[in-house]
Amino acid sequence: MNTEAFFAKIRTYTHLSEKAVLAWSSLLRPRRYSKDEPFIRAGDVPTTYAFVVEGLLCQHYVGRDGDLIIKTFFPENRIAASVSATLLGEPSLFTITAIEPSTVLEYDFAAFKSLVSDFPDIAAFYISYMERHWIIEKEPGEIAFRHDDAMQRYIDFIRGEPELHKRLKQHHIAAWLGITPESLSRLRKTIAITRPDRG
Repeated sequence: MNTEAFFAKIRTYTHLSEKAVLAWSSLLRPRRYSKDEPFIRAGDVPTTYAFVVEGLLCQHYVGRDGDLIIKTFFPENRIAASVSATLLGEPSLFTITAIEPSTVLEYDFAAFKSLVSDFPDIAAFYISYMERHWIIEKEPGEIAFRHDDAMQRYIDFIRGEPELHKRLKQHHIAAWLGITPESLSRLRKTIAITRPDRG
């Protein structure tokens, strides 16, 4: 089991001692998901996190009109989880599904929390991770979703995630923007007309 990519990512948050690496390594379990196979199902109480080694997952739910709404994407080097449900021990409101064949490293959250208590460096990672993704990144994204129109959010997405944008199917992007694929086609045509030098 190759854990180099996993711990390289973890070290972008904080330094880990060798003892911490060994302890955390003992929790990691490789698993492969086929395309359209769920990692977490809505209504289930999730207990695991998954680091995406290869592939692409998305977190989604069904809207009031029965349409698919995508909350976020998890490409390589991201940790996929239904965080609030796992923390609270409650049923997840979201499903997380592999939208490409994917290889992940899974670890049990309760066992990980024990490591947080035992290793100050793992605790430092946990604090840094939660601050970055649940405060620093989350708040601007929520503001943009409420105040920016679909065109601006789409342009920001292309600029911020150019490689991910190339990988995604049109209906996945539309579901993330909260619009129909037909509306997305119109946005793409408008961008192509107004920014011909960028394709």
